[in-house]
Amino acid sequence: MPGARGVGEVQKVFVATTRADDGEGEAWSAKRQYMPRYARFDISIPPDREAGSLPWPPRNRPADPQKHMVTINRDLYPGASTFRAALAKEMSVSRRGTREAVIFVHGFNNTFAEGLYRFAQLYHDLELPGVAVHYSWPSRGSVLAYAYDRDSTLFARDGLETLLHDVSAAGADRILIVAHSMGSALTMETLRLIGQNRDIRSRLAGVVLMSPDVDVEVFKTQAARMGPLPQPFVVMTSKRDNALALSATIARERERLGNLSDASQLAGLNVTLLETGAYSDGDSHFAAATSPALIALLKRAGDIELALGQDARSRVGLLPGAALRVQGVTQMVLNPVARWGE
Repeated sequence: MPGARGVGEVQKVFVATTRADDGEGEAWSAKRQYMPRYARFDISIPPDREAGSLPWPPRNRPADPQKHMVTINRDLYPGASTFRAALAKEMSVSRRGTREAVIFVHGFNNTFAEGLYRFAQLYHDLELPGVAVHYSWPSRGSVLAYAYDRDSTLFARDGLETLLHDVSAAGADRILIVAHSMGSALTMETLRLIGQNRDIRSRLAGVVLMSPDVDVEVFKTQAARMGPLPQPFVVMTSKRDNALALSATIARERERLGNLSDASQLAGLNVTLLETGAYSDGDSHFAAATSPALIALLKRAGDIELALGQDARSRVGLLPGAALRVQGVTQMVLNPVARWGE
């Protein structure tokens, strides 16, 4: 929608996807393609919008860039080399003197557009550093396709590994990985595959798993195989997450990693558990992206890597709440009384 230029703030999102064409004109389907395809989307964020909201364009009438998120430009890259060149050109030296990228891996039940727009909104609202890079894996985009999506995360591991090499080759000195829900399982499997790859490991500036739909025992074996975890390594949890409660029921488990209650289950792992349930109404499976209060808190904390660092007990002024160190695991429960603006 070129006419939207100049109305809202433009968020550029680079994309690598293992979604295939469906043969019927839909280029970003739920079908699987082994080798990634590459693109860049420019998303216009409407000026009058509450943080956390994702105002979709209407289906049956023209979008209003004053009210709706709209795509104003799309560049398709013929291959990895042109993608890398474009990414390298976009990355500028940060205040740290480094070139930075944030890779987002979406979760269960996401179409291509849903994952893309959600990341654009999250990146904009949290004011994340560096260049936005979205990995779109072939989710079916249906609540009834849990098994298909779970299998797709295994299928998509090599594609995410390829993207990490692409971003590294483009010159990123620091790579922050942010994953949501089932995308956390995909991320952990990929990091397990990478193992001790020195080039990639040296560039990882941290990992943030938001509401991870991951079996706790599987997570522990993945972490053990990875060796020392990238730091900071943050797991955002919520005991009020109904979606994860349902996932645990399906798996005949008490809980998943994203609604873990007992930090001692991760004893020996250098991770920070950030309990955000006070900012969730129970239906929210993505409070860090949808809660205006939590977004304001995280944004005001400033440097997300500092604020979510392993020594959370010394960050109480940044992320107010009660922090406890248990067998190497830092567990921090955000205090609802300390919500910004209240």
